Amino acid sequence: MKRLASLSAALLAVLVAGSALAKLPPPSDEAKAKAAEAAAKTAHGDKVAGFQLCKSQERAAAAFYANAKKAGKETKPATATPPCADPGPFVYAPAVPAVAAAAPAPAAAPAAPKK
Repeated sequence: MKRLASLSAALLAVLVAGSALAKLPPPSDEAKAKAAEAAAKTAHGDKVAGFQLCKSQERAAAAFYANAKKAGKETKPATATPPCADPGPFVYAPAVPAVAAAAPAPAAAPAAPKK
C-alpha cells in the first residue's frame, strides 16, 4: 500500500513538473500595451501617494509649530525640504515606435570584369 502511495506521489510530481516547464507563447501587442498602461497607472498612483504623504507631513509640521508656539516652547527652524509636487490627473500617452521611413538601399551594381 505504501509503495502505491509513493508511486502515485511520484507520478503526480512528474506531471506537475512537466506542466511547470511548459513554454508560454509570447504576449500579443495588445497585452503588451495593456501591461505598459498598467505600469504607467501604478507609477502615477505612487506619485499621488507621495504627494499626499508630503502634504500630510506639512500639515503635521505646521500643527506642531503652532502648538509649540501656543505653549511658549522654543523650537528649532524647520529643515528645508523641496516643495510638494502635484502629479496632476493620470494621462496615458503610449510610446509610439519609430517608423523606419527610409527606402531600402539600392542594390550595388555588378563589378566590371578585370582584363
